[in-house]
Amino acid sequence: MNAKKSEHMVVVGAGLVGSLWALMLAQRGHRVDVYERRPDPRTGSVKGGRSINLALSDRGWRALEKAGIAQKVRQIALPIEGRLMHAQDGALTFQRYGLPEATGLHGDPQCIYSVSRANLNRLLVEAAEAHAGVAFHFGHKCADVDLSKNVLELESPEGSSVLVQYDRLFGTDGAFSAVRNRLTRTDRFDFEQRYLEHGYKEVAMQPDALGAFKMQKDALHIWPRGEFMLMALPNPDGTFTCTLFAPYAGANGLDQLVDPADALVYFEKNFPDVVPLIPDLTAQWATNPVSSLVMTRCYPWHHGDNVCLMGDAAHAIVPFYGQGMNSGMEDCSILSELLDAMDSPQDWDQTLSAYTAARKPAGDAILELALRNYIEMRDKTGDPQFLLQKRIEAKLAKTFPGRWLPLYSQVTFSHTPYQEALAAGVIQDRVMAEILAKPDIEETWDSDAVAESAINALEHLQKSA
Repeated sequence: MNAKKSEHMVVVGAGLVGSLWALMLAQRGHRVDVYERRPDPRTGSVKGGRSINLALSDRGWRALEKAGIAQKVRQIALPIEGRLMHAQDGALTFQRYGLPEATGLHGDPQCIYSVSRANLNRLLVEAAEAHAGVAFHFGHKCADVDLSKNVLELESPEGSSVLVQYDRLFGTDGAFSAVRNRLTRTDRFDFEQRYLEHGYKEVAMQPDALGAFKMQKDALHIWPRGEFMLMALPNPDGTFTCTLFAPYAGANGLDQLVDPADALVYFEKNFPDVVPLIPDLTAQWATNPVSSLVMTRCYPWHHGDNVCLMGDAAHAIVPFYGQGMNSGMEDCSILSELLDAMDSPQDWDQTLSAYTAARKPAGDAILELALRNYIEMRDKTGDPQFLLQKRIEAKLAKTFPGRWLPLYSQVTFSHTPYQEALAAGVIQDRVMAEILAKPDIEETWDSDAVAESAINALEHLQKSA
């Protein structure tokens, strides 16, 4: 922002996006108050059915770099280089995330990073709170917003009403946002909420007696089983967070697994290699909750010149592309860049309109991509035809750098808008359908003729799109 003016910024929600955005606002010289209904994440365990660890990739790193804290986060992040698929018969197949010869952000191979939600949240809160103009208020629940008077009404830990005047209000309070709920009562505000028919449950795999990982530590482990799957993501402390995704209903559903003894039989049947690695599986199953998967869409993501939604408050998605946190952090990057270009403090209305215009299509696209990736991960990752497609795509990316960039790379290792990546992926799928339909493709997939045919088909479809 060229014409600087210190304002009172109020952020509702002190999760990953809210605490990062508070830091970025403070770096602009604003006074920032952050209100969060939950307790201080630095004083206790994280509750509420949130995933224990998350995948951090280029879009998130970009925001952390902009905020000047990427190096600190790097110290608590574990590189994950690819997927390791566990077939029913125990066979293992490794699929690298990055391009074969590409270098990642930190000089290592192109990869994603596993980070603890709790540790990252603590780091971001502390970084923001280190600024004199930032104050966090935990245990404060958003009760209402008076949009005409710019007043936020909160319920204090003691149950009393607290009124806070703001210049700008940012709703970063998650999928069930109270700020967004207030906007649903304004004219022409669209809102949609939908639950996936699947839920999830997490259990922890502890390190071995020497403190070492019990499985390959640089991989996201997946046990694809059709309508359900198990995933295990390593943590820097030597543990794995194992997550069962399954429908609620049906023979393989979570509703059938209320009794820990039934869950043990289920694991012995479907994931026999995992059972010896989690000796306390039944004990954890008895106490850990089943969590639901909610998706939301809304429009617009702002109200006037002084209320803005970010992160899950604007676009809650399912976790199957590892982009929930990254897309929320990208909201911070994009809005920060728009503020950099703002000529006058009076231009907030135009700036927030530009933010909605830029991010709403991206939010819709990453939700669609995440839903598609769930089907891919549970149904296709063990399919020989799918694995052949990935080998062909890797060859194309290596043979024609810049001309064929796999969809996963566009989403995870670039800053291409999600909606553009989605459109490109649709075209690539059409090309691959043609290639995989060729006679004897299993024998000829690595030939120059197949590669030339694929790239020619791609460029033809791109021109006609």
